[in-house]
Amino acid sequence: MVEKHGQLKNEVFVTNKTSFCRRLFTSPRFYIVFVVFQVFFIAFFIYPGDSESYNQMLVVTNQQMEEVLFNGTTENLCLFAETGSLWNSSNPVKRPSCPIISPYLVGVKTPVVDLSIDWEDVFAKYDVVRCNGHFKPSSCQARQKVALIVPFRDRYGHLKVFLNHIHPFLMRQQLDYKIYFIDLDDDILFNRGLLLNVGFLESSKEYNYDCYIFHDVDLLPENDHNLYRCSDQPRHMSVAVDKFNYKLPYVSIFGGVSAMTKDQILFVNGFSNKFSGWGGEDDDMFNRLKFHNMTLMRSMDDVSTYKMLKHKQSHPNPKRFKLIKTGMKRVKQDGVRNLEYEILKRNEFPLYTYIKITI
Repeated sequence: MVEKHGQLKNEVFVTNKTSFCRRLFTSPRFYIVFVVFQVFFIAFFIYPGDSESYNQMLVVTNQQMEEVLFNGTTENLCLFAETGSLWNSSNPVKRPSCPIISPYLVGVKTPVVDLSIDWEDVFAKYDVVRCNGHFKPSSCQARQKVALIVPFRDRYGHLKVFLNHIHPFLMRQQLDYKIYFIDLDDDILFNRGLLLNVGFLESSKEYNYDCYIFHDVDLLPENDHNLYRCSDQPRHMSVAVDKFNYKLPYVSIFGGVSAMTKDQILFVNGFSNKFSGWGGEDDDMFNRLKFHNMTLMRSMDDVSTYKMLKHKQSHPNPKRFKLIKTGMKRVKQDGVRNLEYEILKRNEFPLYTYIKITI
């Protein structure tokens, strides 16, 4: 009887053990834990990539992103300061091309509009941009070299807000860029088209840019997926502005922010130099593109959104409609190829280059 009892105990023990294993391997929790373990094992012990490229794949907070971008360019900055020309160095550093889509993009980011912002705070915040407003990503070769050309007159409050917003915006896109502010003699009526032509000519003398962005100082891009690059056709970028309820005001608009390559600009002879006062030069440019059988490109309006800074409306040019109507008759004689001007002042500030001209 005892023998049978002992045999019964062993049978019960074996039965319980088998039952536990069966429950373990048939439990969904076991497989979840097993998969998680595999992921961690592969990530920490098997992944062969270098730490720099792997870190770019991580999801980073905005603060971490700024630290990587800003502090990571110190070495290149010093090299530029010592040689005077980073891109003309006799021993250029070969770097891989930047990703087509930067890993640092954050999407929609509401612009900070604070007209009381202190200049020293702006300089200190972006102290890596010390090459006259020229910035390059340190870990890779930018896919496009971009000149940002801003026509300017007496809007220093807007200037600070603009620089405080646009520098991190462009850095997150991993661009090789420089910012130019082009001003006109105070005794001459403001002429946006003429100043954009000057900005194109002066920036082209300095560097072999792939793309020229013509940008009003009162427009702040809200979404960094609105890539500041050029395409095979001219691009109108400020599609949806808050002032116009994020709707395109009219189909033929080309003002605000636009992008063109050097060949595209020369092909249509740039902007007209005749539009003194507010308005008309962007509509004339649209007509030039159409006259030369070029296609105007626009991004989706949920990406190309902008906030407009408040400002006093300038006096409209009373001759603008007549000039627009007769524009194609003088397109070959009125433009970037036919412009004569004299530089009155050229200042290389830490975050931008300022050029003042007269005609």
